[in-house]
This record gives sequence, C-alpha cells and structure tokens, in this order.
Amino acid sequence: MTKRKIRVAVVYGGRSSEHGVSVVSAGSVLSALDPDRYEVVPVGITRDGGWVLTGADPEKLQITGRTMPEVETGTAVVLSGDPAAHGLVVVEPGEGAQVLGSVDVVFPVLHGRFGEDGTIQGLLEMAGVPYVGPGVFASAAAMDKEFTKKLLRAEGLPIGDYVVLRRGADVSAIDVEHLGLPVFVKPARAGSSIGITKVKQWADLAEAVATAFEHDDKILIEAAIAGREIECGVLEDETGAPIASVPAEIRLVRGHDWYDFEAKYLDDACEFDIPADLPAEVTATVRDLACRAFTALDCAGLARVDFFVRPDGSVVINELNTMPGFTPISMFPQVWAATGVDYSELVDRLIASALRRAR
Repeated sequence: MTKRKIRVAVVYGGRSSEHGVSVVSAGSVLSALDPDRYEVVPVGITRDGGWVLTGADPEKLQITGRTMPEVETGTAVVLSGDPAAHGLVVVEPGEGAQVLGSVDVVFPVLHGRFGEDGTIQGLLEMAGVPYVGPGVFASAAAMDKEFTKKLLRAEGLPIGDYVVLRRGADVSAIDVEHLGLPVFVKPARAGSSIGITKVKQWADLAEAVATAFEHDDKILIEAAIAGREIECGVLEDETGAPIASVPAEIRLVRGHDWYDFEAKYLDDACEFDIPADLPAEVTATVRDLACRAFTALDCAGLARVDFFVRPDGSVVINELNTMPGFTPISMFPQVWAATGVDYSELVDRLIASALRRAR
C-alpha cells in the first residue's frame, strides 16, 4: 500500500515590503521538498493581497540581475469553491483564504508584516490548520522590535539602548542624544533592513525618521553597538526543547558601511564565517542566549537570533526573526548545514515539528 503524501501549502509573497525576499525564499523551499514525500500546493500572495495558485517551478522564483521576483496578479488561477478538490480557495484581495480544509500543513514563507507578525498564524489557528513556525503571540512579539526588547529585558537578557518614536510625536522633544552617534533609525515592524538608515550626524535624523515612517507608524532609534555581527539559528528538538546552531559571523566587503538590503541581497557584499571564529566561551554564551531568547518570546519551530559581540567578549541581543530568510544565501539554512542539518532535512524537520505540535 502506497503511503499518502503529506500535502504542504507553501505560502509566499505577501503585502509587506519584503515581498521579493519571500518569493526567493519560497523558491528554495519548493526545491527542497521531496516530491516522493510531499504533495506541494504553491500559493502566492500578491502585493495587493490577492491569493493565487502558482506554478511550482522554483526557477521562476529567483533574483534576475538586481530585480527581485514578484507574485504577479495576471497569473492568478481562481479556484472553484470545492475544498474536497483543492483544499484551498484562492479569492480576491481582502477576502483571504476561505478554505484550507484538506491541506495537512502550511509552510508560510512570508517575511515582514501580514505574514511574520501573527496575522496569517491567526488565520491558520482559526482554520485549525497546522503550520510551520511560532504561533500568534511569538510572531507578533518578535515582529515588533519594541516589545521584543521589553520581553528580553524582562527575562534579564542583554539588549542595547533605544528610543521608541510614534507617528505624530515631536522629534525635537525626544531625548536621543544620550544614545550617542551613530544611531540606527528603523521601522519597528519590518525586516530585511528595509527603511533603515544609519545616522552619523544629528542633522540627518529628521530625514531618517521620515524614511522609517514610510514603512511603519512606530520606529526605533537605536544606539549603534561597536562589535561583530553574529547570527545563530534555533530549532526545536523532538521534545519541543530549543537547540542552537553553530554561530556565524557576517563580514561586509566591497564598500558597504553596514548590512543593508543591497548588501544582503543584490551586491554580493557579504562574506560569512561559519562557524564564527569566536572563543569557546563566547560561542557557548551566544548559543545559550539564543535558546533563552527563543523561550522568552514563547517561540516554536524555528527562529534566528541576531547578536553583537563587543571587543571585550560581551554579547548583546539585537533581534529575533521567526521566519528568517530561506534564500540560497540566507544565514539560517547555512548555519544549520554547518551544524549537520542540510537544507532538505531542515525543511523536513520544520514540517514534522508543525505536525507534532498539532497532534
């Protein structure tokens, strides 16, 4: 008797500013799913919120030159409303997915708002469909950098200095100079370095604030931390306990001053040391803090925890990503490959974790 394949809906694209990154991540995930084990249902979400059934050709979901791929509205195939036939009903923007009944598990390869922030997690919870990654609360808390820092601080974990600014506030009345220069001005609920500015003189602060407000109604102004940029992946083991990967270090090359969007995805301006060349005690601290941060935010499934390691060896947590990039150059799959879990096994483990939690 032939064993029934696991039906996996890979959802990608979305309404956030990280749409293109999500599409590239999905291409990698689709390539890694074993067709002998999984029946794949690729579902793209356009920038205006339309859900479309897409082809499963990963070659079409790649960066071309310096152009990020898109989920195109014109390629939409609107399905009939028969859940027994499809398991997914693709509908017009604003209506969302009406039926997810016959899908075994959803892999929401969505970055940023309307995907990594608890919104699609809430939809899937209501529909009773298992899904990869943390739940509603953890996703929302990790997406909002203000509340990430508050929760980490409440657990006694090390974070940097910052100021929160909401739209409509008087920038001149906010005490930011105690942070020192430079500072980073960033949207509170965005990722992939989109909308972030490194400010080296206070005269440039207002413009940086305006740029961040283009992406969110709340922004953070953070003190720049002099140190090495270290990232660490976290997965759940078979008991649900967090385990950490080897840490990796990001080193910028070819003229980039910091790890911005172009450096990450378009300019091939980063080199990675995997594992990072750190003293054994610092490596142990990073891995321990990654697991503690994962637990502090009540995460599940996976997360990537980003750190700064100062010259004196002290470690500061920068942020958590509950659906980190899955592109071929993304750090999360690379650190797990270096830890002994290759890309295909990584995807298998995430799907198994989602199904285990559902049981």
